[in-house]
Amino acid sequence: MAATKDPRPCSIADALALVGEKYSLLVLREVCLGNGRFDQLVRNIGAPRDILAARLRRLVDAGILTKHAYSERPQRFEYRPTPAGLELEPVLMTLKEWGDRHLRKGADLPMVIEHGCGNELVPQVTCRACGEPVRHEDLTAHPQAPGWTVTGPTAA
Repeated sequence: MAATKDPRPCSIADALALVGEKYSLLVLREVCLGNGRFDQLVRNIGAPRDILAARLRRLVDAGILTKHAYSERPQRFEYRPTPAGLELEPVLMTLKEWGDRHLRKGADLPMVIEHGCGNELVPQVTCRACGEPVRHEDLTAHPQAPGWTVTGPTAA
């Protein structure tokens, strides 16, 4: 089957177009950990400098990061998350938990995140209305984009 000219309208696809580029979520991980200087980012992510610079520009332009000068001569900047950037931190924590559970299988975890309660953070997505954990079998999709159903585009 050939790719459709107009794929399903989707907020996941829109978000991935911005933060799904290689290294973008790792930049956000480091900035949320407080490592916002360019040399720290290069060292901790391992991205080529030119690609890292491009990702930083894109994340700043999108309002996910802000750029703050910390040195005038030479001019150097530190990157910090905006409120929109901080809203992505639970996504990072959920990805980390998934990786710990399915890829590392609990052995030799590279990092443990402690919650403010003093315990290790184990993120869980819950329904805002009822507080119950989100489970696949409890979800029902209702497409809102004109011309689309759950199974795909409606016949023309």
